[in-house]
Amino acid sequence: MQEISLCVMTRALCHELLKGWQNDPDIYMDMAQFTAYQYNEAAVDRYFETKQNPSRVLLAIMKDNTPIGEIQMKQIDRERKECTLSIHMQNDAVKGRGYGTCAERLAVQYAFEVLGMTAVNADTIAKNKRSQHVLEKVGFQFIKEENGFKYYRFQR
Repeated sequence: MQEISLCVMTRALCHELLKGWQNDPDIYMDMAQFTAYQYNEAAVDRYFETKQNPSRVLLAIMKDNTPIGEIQMKQIDRERKECTLSIHMQNDAVKGRGYGTCAERLAVQYAFEVLGMTAVNADTIAKNKRSQHVLEKVGFQFIKEENGFKYYRFQR
């Protein structure tokens, strides 16, 4: 497997990532809301801008100097020293190859070592078995299932 790294997402990386994006039906609880993704420059700019705030860090998952996914450390609570991890891979070509697992491990390390967190939370819709498998493989512990979501926690 090629080496995976994380870097702070820039506007240019965000555009590069989303030009090759495909929506994943596994992240939709209500399939009536699922639509195929179509790149739109202005929409990507708006998306990038909405992610720029102190309670969130947006990271690019990089392979061979190319973005293949994104990780967000969101709901960063510096007093409680915890945050919530969110990951999305670009398309089916980069799924099922271990890149997401590697990226999640790096993200947990980033949360602990760079952000100073002591716990990282994550959630997934109940039908997304692939995401649940990766979270558990990385070391997240299942906490509960509620309202169609499964909740996990990785604590130091």
